[in-house]
Amino acid sequence: MYEKEIELKVQELPEDLRREVLDYMEFLLKKYKGKKMAKRFKFDWEGGLLELREKFTSIELQHRALEWR
Repeated sequence: MYEKEIELKVQELPEDLRREVLDYMEFLLKKYKGKKMAKRFKFDWEGGLLELREKFTSIELQHRALEWR
């Protein structure tokens, strides 16, 4: 996804900074190796409370949600 953009940016860097970028990438790979990466948040639930629109305001729904937790 970002491979080409990363490649172009790295090519603009002087050699010593390229080494620093590589070191940082290796650090990130070690840090997150084996960890499940967070997925982007989806809004597939959007509109799921439309039937409550006439009964409650958004503030009232927030208060209800806090009660339910």
